[in-house]
Amino acid sequence: MNGTISLRLGFRRPYPVHRVFDFLSARCVRGVEELVDGLYRRTVRLPNGIGIVELAAADDHFVCRAHLQDERDIGALEERCRWFLDLDCDPFAIEEVLKRDPALRRSVESLRGLRVVRTLDEPELALRAVLGQQVSVAAAVTAAGRVVDLCGIPLAEPSGSLTRLFPSVADLAAADLSGLKMPAARRTAFGRLAEALAAGEIVLDGGTDPDGTYEQLLTLPGIGPWTASYICMRALGDPDAFLAGDLGARRGAAMLGLPETARALEAHSERWRPWRAYGLQYLWAALTP
Repeated sequence: MNGTISLRLGFRRPYPVHRVFDFLSARCVRGVEELVDGLYRRTVRLPNGIGIVELAAADDHFVCRAHLQDERDIGALEERCRWFLDLDCDPFAIEEVLKRDPALRRSVESLRGLRVVRTLDEPELALRAVLGQQVSVAAAVTAAGRVVDLCGIPLAEPSGSLTRLFPSVADLAAADLSGLKMPAARRTAFGRLAEALAAGEIVLDGGTDPDGTYEQLLTLPGIGPWTASYICMRALGDPDAFLAGDLGARRGAAMLGLPETARALEAHSERWRPWRAYGLQYLWAALTP
């Protein structure tokens, strides 16, 4: 790497850093990312080269240290990190809406400022969402590790346990994926999404219209409402995305005395608009108080 930079990424408190890091720790893919002793590290693909980013939390900011191939990527990296950690949201505006629901009020007051963890790489997030269909988080991480083993790009200069980049969509679209251990339908969905992303049929970035992208995603084989909503929430930053059929969300809802069927929970979530993605975080948080 040619240069090392340090950035101060401020945020508006409250910000429960431990919840964000717990979420990330459970999803780290070997060779690509790690979280050790409060330091999140991962490899990243940037407009002008690759990098290794390190993120640690302080009182009212994150410290970002990065090792970059090309220092022209400093601005892009800062923007991506702020997006990834949801640093620019207004927790008080979200709180005001969610606390109107008596079933959520206690959770919101006891765990203030929950954020939606997004991504440093939108195509990677979308592909990993497919790998996470109808399996546990641990199983999804194992599947992503197999993808990295098969097609990941080795770093010329590994950094500790960080040895690879997650494969590009172009590499995955051209790869023979038959050796990946997963149901055939999921493998087909994974490959077709990689092809659509590589061809520009589907574009994922912060400026993309979530509603239109949601409908586009549903036209692909093997992608249903759960996967499309998850991608819109974490890759596109849709603050109103909601996963009513998610098993964890339904279990959390039951613990909070909310409806636990997908249809009834979807109807109940209408009162959380336009912040349903943040309401979802409280349903998940109920599972690990």
